[in-house]
Amino acid sequence: MPDCLVVDDSRTVRRAARRMLEAQGFVVREAEDGQQALEACRAALPTLVLLDWNMPVMDGITFLRLAREEFGPDEPRIMLCTTETDFSRIVVALEGGAQEYIMKPFDEAILAGKLEVLGLLPDAAA
Repeated sequence: MPDCLVVDDSRTVRRAARRMLEAQGFVVREAEDGQQALEACRAALPTLVLLDWNMPVMDGITFLRLAREEFGPDEPRIMLCTTETDFSRIVVALEGGAQEYIMKPFDEAILAGKLEVLGLLPDAAA
């Protein structure tokens, strides 16, 4: 069963993401910032990290760079989930090692589509 670490300083966003991910069969853990996320990954590396950009203590991009240095370029899969819509910011995230990028607010269909692109859901056409 795939697992996901949802990293966001908003409890509401974490709760909503948890509900959507659990509906897709994920086991979900949560972290409030990048530092907590890094510690959680060191304890047990998740299949996916759903990562906010703007957080206190350690922001998402700093976590992303540290995670890629420590765990490698492919695992865990990291999807930035943020209100940052400027194209240059998306490029920074993808060049930093994120495999996907999702804009807030999102719904279950959008999230499921991104999970499918990442190969974490069975293809509906298969």
